[in-house]
Amino acid sequence: MNISDVAKKTGLTSKAIRFYEEKGLVTPPLRTDNGYRSYSAKQLEELTLLRQARQVGFSLDECREMVSLFNDPERHSADVKARTLSKVRDIEAHISELQQMRQKLLDLAASCPGDDSAECPIINHLAGCCHSGKSD
Repeated sequence: MNISDVAKKTGLTSKAIRFYEEKGLVTPPLRTDNGYRSYSAKQLEELTLLRQARQVGFSLDECREMVSLFNDPERHSADVKARTLSKVRDIEAHISELQQMRQKLLDLAASCPGDDSAECPIINHLAGCCHSGKSD
C-alpha cells in the first residue's frame, strides 16, 4: 500500500503518517525502487492504533509505549490495562482542573456588572489588583 491508501484506511493525513514515521512511532515502511513508501498490514495496524490512542488522549510518548506493547508478543494485558487506567486518572484530574477553572470564570463573570463602565472586577482580578481600581 502507498501512503495515500494508508491515509484513507487509517483516517490519518499523509503528513501525520510521515510525522509518526519521523518520530519513530511506527515501523519504517519499505521503499520501492522509485523511492515511494510501501506499507504492510502491520504498519497499517500500528498507524490505526496511533490514531485511536491519540483520540482518547494518549501523548506521543504514551503512544510509543502502546505501539511497543502492540509489537511485543510477550506483552501482558495487565501492562496495557495499567497504562490505560493511568490515562483515565490523568483525564479525571484534568477534568477536575477544568471544572475548577469553569467555576472561577463563572464567579468572575458574576462579579462583573457588564455595563458601560470601565471598572471591571474580572480585569482587576486577572491583573492581580487587590482593590477596585483606586491608586494608593
